[in-house]
Amino acid sequence: MHHTLFERAEEFIWKNARLLERWRFAYHFKGGASDDVITALRAYQNADGGFGQALEPDIRCPQSQPVPAQHALELMGDVGFANDRCRAMTQQACDYLMTITTDEGGVPWLLPSALNYPRAPWWQTEANPSAALNPTAAIAGLLHQHQVDHPWLAPATAFCWAKIANLEPTEMHEVGCVLTFLYHAPDRARAKRELARLVDGMFAAGIIAEAGDEGYVRKPLDWAPTPDHPLRQYFRAEAIESNLDALATGQQADGGWTIPWPPLSPACELEWRGWVTLGALLTLRANGRLEL
Repeated sequence: MHHTLFERAEEFIWKNARLLERWRFAYHFKGGASDDVITALRAYQNADGGFGQALEPDIRCPQSQPVPAQHALELMGDVGFANDRCRAMTQQACDYLMTITTDEGGVPWLLPSALNYPRAPWWQTEANPSAALNPTAAIAGLLHQHQVDHPWLAPATAFCWAKIANLEPTEMHEVGCVLTFLYHAPDRARAKRELARLVDGMFAAGIIAEAGDEGYVRKPLDWAPTPDHPLRQYFRAEAIESNLDALATGQQADGGWTIPWPPLSPACELEWRGWVTLGALLTLRANGRLEL
């Protein structure tokens, strides 16, 4: 019989998660190889160097899209960005980004090719979308984090700084991308100034939810999942502990965690649930709340 939270979650992942998350789970909890994660991720990379194929489960479009490039970089970083394959895949992805960058220096949130395929209703765009901080700032931040050298990065960084200067932190996805940029941007003095300004604004704008809040929100652990996270200092210990309690009790009878938004399809829901279940385990472990 499977009794512990971890054992129930492991069973859910083997039963339901996509191959990518099963390899990621094996890497984090079973001594699996990072190379296996990269092999699974490589299947989502298209001939043009970009990522598509529903790597972001709510965008079912096979063609490359900007946001999946962000996720690919996050997933490579998650296993240490450790080998030449990561570097090569990233160079190819940046080559692709060059082809979709607007005159402003950034990339759009969504390209019109997505509109020809099933997608969640919030994934909308126009015929000639302008560049956006989401996901340009996150992609640029991750490239800086991993010290990637590519011609795409300097104009994208300039675009981000120009946009951040007047940014009001009211949209949680946009803010999340900007924070990733500010954690890793080379101009540390400027980044720290903007970070302090934005954090004040985030609390004032109410985009940091309480542990018990329902719906599609970001709670303290969504903003600062690990004890060493740059934002952790801004949260009271009680807020983190109550969020950890709520996270642990959020496990469902089938062993997985749920998504707080309407699923596009049963398969898409399970793809997401595998992703968030692994995320819940990693957050609980990082905070000393997971018994293996």
